[in-house]
Amino acid sequence: MTTTASASGRTGQFPFDFAPQRTQDADLLGQLNFVPGLKEVLTLRQVHALEHATVWVLSQSGGTATASADNDLLGGMSTDQGFYLYGRVNIAQLRQAVREALQRIASGEWDLAVHPRCGTNLSVGMLLTAGLAVCINLALPRGPILQLLGLGAAAAAAAELAPDVGALAQRYVTTAIPFNLGVVDISVTHDFWGREAHFVRVRWVE
Repeated sequence: MTTTASASGRTGQFPFDFAPQRTQDADLLGQLNFVPGLKEVLTLRQVHALEHATVWVLSQSGGTATASADNDLLGGMSTDQGFYLYGRVNIAQLRQAVREALQRIASGEWDLAVHPRCGTNLSVGMLLTAGLAVCINLALPRGPILQLLGLGAAAAAAAELAPDVGALAQRYVTTAIPFNLGVVDISVTHDFWGREAHFVRVRWVE
């Protein structure tokens, strides 16, 4: 998923309250392999986490053990085949960062799966704004002034809640620890819209 708005911060506001199991996605796929598109969805969630972890590793200075720095010049977009990385980066550094990111996140640094600039946060913010606006519209009298004040309050509340709710959505819905990914290659290419990017191609490993 594309990272969008610029921000910086730490992952770790919502530590995992359970230990992800290495075989959980493989087991699920084995049990429900008749479900169309399931493997692609599971792969996409794992690629999304690896994309975030790679951006964190590239952004960190000195190889610190926690995600404490962010580079808003980097962005990514995940697919079930791998992820595009946008921004000025040396391909040799990228290869090293991807290897390090995969090793670190699979070894227990699960907070690397969450990134404050993920498009999930923007989507969550839009849904919160719409939901709160509807609730306020139904709860308040129909007067235009009160309705406008209510919409402003909805937007402010959504902006306040979106980063935390978005982090939770990333952690439990849109990403998964990439226990089943292997890196195939990294190349300079163009995305669907013709933008130049590096593409990190991955494969599913049982």
